[in-house]
Amino acid sequence: MLHTRLNWITADTAALDGCVSYVEGEIRSALEARPGSLGISVLEDRERGVAIFGSIWATSNEMAGSEDTEAPMRAELAKRAGAPVRVEDYQVPIFELVERQALTRRCHAVRLTRIQVRPSAVDDVIEVVGDIAVPSLIETPGFCDALLFADPASGRLISQTVWRDPGARAVAPSIASIIRTEVPDEASGEIHAVEDYSLVFSSMQEP
Repeated sequence: MLHTRLNWITADTAALDGCVSYVEGEIRSALEARPGSLGISVLEDRERGVAIFGSIWATSNEMAGSEDTEAPMRAELAKRAGAPVRVEDYQVPIFELVERQALTRRCHAVRLTRIQVRPSAVDDVIEVVGDIAVPSLIETPGFCDALLFADPASGRLISQTVWRDPGARAVAPSIASIIRTEVPDEASGEIHAVEDYSLVFSSMQEP
């Protein structure tokens, strides 16, 4: 199964721009040269002063092995941001890349849906997203990509959908609504947040 490491950066606008440039200019090439790398992506919400850079790996061992490269660079990011960089590791049970062209333009719109369920219900959410949500999204104009990140031990999941523009994102089927409807009540599911970002760039590729 694929794995991802997400790095959450919080900073003012000027510092955030510097962090994003550092990811593009330094971190990207260093991580993509590592064995098992399937690329990285950077999302940002300039109004909230938040950026997320994520790396995708073919295996958990290869992701773990990249930490000696990433850790000092993460420290530099924290220095530039003036705040700690939060790190979260996930499995990637769903990796649906429909459109791989021109994903470097900031016009692409991203939606993250944060989900919390009982650990025993993680597979239920994966099934709902894979069998119901993704087929519905693929039929929606403007859809590009869908990924699902899961931490089975904690019951924490994040769905990420990418759209050609904010208009397409606005009228897209709601992952949150589908999960609320389809995941059993006993899963104690909760949508923690639905957050919108711009895609700065992505070099993610299928294995």
